[in-house]
Amino acid sequence: MNAPIQLYNTITREKSPLRTPVPGRVTLYVGGPTLHDHAHLGNVRPAVVFDVLARLLRLHYPDVLHVGRLADVDDRIHAAALAAGESVEAFTARYRDAWREDLDALGVLAPDVEPRASEQVAGLVEQAARLLERGHAYIEAGHVLFHVPSYPGHGRLCGRPVEDMIALARGEPAPRRRHPLDFVLWKPAEHGFPAWPSPWGAGRPGWHAQSTAVLERELGREIDIHGGGQDLIHPHHENEIAQLACANGMPPSRTWLHNAFLTVNWQKMSKPLRNVVTLRALRERASGEAIRLALLSVHYRQPLNWNLQRLSSARRTLTRGYHVLAAARGTRVDTAVEPDEAVLAALRNDLNVPAALARLNGLLAAVDGAVTESARIRAKSRLLASARPLGLLQRAPESALRELGAEAVPRERARRAPADEFDLEPAAALEADPEARADDTAGGRRRTRFATQGARC
Repeated sequence: MNAPIQLYNTITREKSPLRTPVPGRVTLYVGGPTLHDHAHLGNVRPAVVFDVLARLLRLHYPDVLHVGRLADVDDRIHAAALAAGESVEAFTARYRDAWREDLDALGVLAPDVEPRASEQVAGLVEQAARLLERGHAYIEAGHVLFHVPSYPGHGRLCGRPVEDMIALARGEPAPRRRHPLDFVLWKPAEHGFPAWPSPWGAGRPGWHAQSTAVLERELGREIDIHGGGQDLIHPHHENEIAQLACANGMPPSRTWLHNAFLTVNWQKMSKPLRNVVTLRALRERASGEAIRLALLSVHYRQPLNWNLQRLSSARRTLTRGYHVLAAARGTRVDTAVEPDEAVLAALRNDLNVPAALARLNGLLAAVDGAVTESARIRAKSRLLASARPLGLLQRAPESALRELGAEAVPRERARRAPADEFDLEPAAALEADPEARADDTAGGRRRTRFATQGARC
């Protein structure tokens, strides 16, 4: 496991080896959802992707610190809590627990630290005071705003000209901005909304400022990897960089990773289209592990189109895998066996999960075809060790098959199952670099293949 992990860094636009200043130690930050509703698939894709990364890091580094953050200070939260007749604390606690329950069902491991934004307000106030003192922020009508032109590096992450960033900006309401891209660090208190003390009067932090206090407190001035969805590159992550670079004199992260968008039947999820798929509703129809595999079936930097055929394909894949493991239930597992090097090599290559899944086919076939007890022990142990970084095939086969809606089958039927079930995305498995793929062609082939499979979950 001495080979370096290669990751595509959004800010440099290239894939490069992960280098950390402290040998054996790596830090990872991935923000969580705003706690105003149940999580949808767009929230969950990054959670699953970066869970695989965290698992991979733990295989290669003895000291891994994975930090998350839950947003519980937001105007949408306050409005929804008021409509529900609940306190903000009770309302956000309910959705925090639902988020964790959903992720547990998908096998997503909890971060080492996952504070709520409301727990970090004092740090944000201190940070905003630093920015004011250094001339990077100003006060207007009780609002503290960051002055974007004071940071020359703004826009480097997204690579857009200022005119485009202005057109795409989704700023919080604030009076008399000096520049269209200026954003709120602190806003004054409003009746009925939670408020905290500050030198500028009672108020609450702006949305873009909430993650930065968590980053500073939990991870220090610079972290190794900052992850998130592509939709957060601009303006949220751009604004994080500006705040922390100006507050500390250095950019906050060495490597920025972003997963691509998720669509539903080739359309963006939106309430007007009535196609928002919540994990809570989906779990009533499918197992968490099948949802996880479906979310991992495309390279994280490629758009993922969600449909029932994709979910059904993942369900059949797992059913076959657990049938093989059920047939080998009497074979012990040697926990000293290491994961397959080809699986790890695929994951080290910018989290090429589809290639790793393709390699699992051979490991599954080795279990099914082993004729001696020693061969079965080696094959089963290798399969389970190799599937663990992916968060797959780790459950007791009988309970997993029940949740998948499948019955245990005789060994003979398991052997006759297709040999390439884990090859959900053949094009992605063959291409080490996602930019090299012809997406439309591959997407058409996938739609045809899934459509012929027919089953609905």
